[in-house]
Amino acid sequence: MGAPMSDDARLDFCRRLAADAGRLAHGAFGRAAMLPAKGRHDEVTAMDREVERTVREAISRAFPADAILGEEDGASADVGCAEFVWIIDPIDGTANYARGIAHYCVSIGVVRDAEPVVGALHDPSHDRLYWAARGAGAWLAERGTTRRLAVSPIDALTAATVECGWSLRRPQADYVALVDRMLTAGCAIRRAGSGALGLADVAAGRTEGYAELHINSWDCAAGLLLVTEAGGRINDFFAGGGLLAGNPILATNAALADPLAALACVPLRHDA
Repeated sequence: MGAPMSDDARLDFCRRLAADAGRLAHGAFGRAAMLPAKGRHDEVTAMDREVERTVREAISRAFPADAILGEEDGASADVGCAEFVWIIDPIDGTANYARGIAHYCVSIGVVRDAEPVVGALHDPSHDRLYWAARGAGAWLAERGTTRRLAVSPIDALTAATVECGWSLRRPQADYVALVDRMLTAGCAIRRAGSGALGLADVAAGRTEGYAELHINSWDCAAGLLLVTEAGGRINDFFAGGGLLAGNPILATNAALADPLAALACVPLRHDA
């Protein structure tokens, strides 16, 4: 089944743009780790802004009627009224990037009427390009091959691995309680420092869930679509102003959707 015709051009463009932006970011990878703390922060911030500026300019040229929301430069004036909104995280996993840890990516998602329709992630450290279009599946290109993604079939909490993202926007005690519930239920827990790649891991069947008590839309717009197109379940992230204000997030495989939703205290959608 092909992607809806109105999304074809955006999918092809998004996929190429994410790959180009990932290569741009990776060109300076490791440089920040050699600097003192303040210089490291400045180096990463400068690269964040350069990547986002490059992506924004490319989108504006190719789709001038579309709105743009980015982590660094915020929302374009038409974000509330445009049919399509591009959502950019120029470097997701900046703490890893700053320390020379090869776990970060560029994330570009497109939403239409508050529904993700196109998304792409590029993990340049491993040359992995993930992409998805609504109704057309989720895919991964790496090492010269392309394969369709599918979530894990694991159906026992005691065999599951769940990544629990941490946000300063919620009390530390709430995060500790989330991890405690998962551990008590028998899940293995990880935290790798990139929400976008955490969602890609769920879509690829490497983990069974990703939960975070608050995440911004630029961290997850592409990843949410990857999960649903790979057969997984998600919460209604864009409800209640999630586009601009962020929301809690839960993405799971299908087999453990109900128990993980209960543990995370985040209800899942039934139509995605």
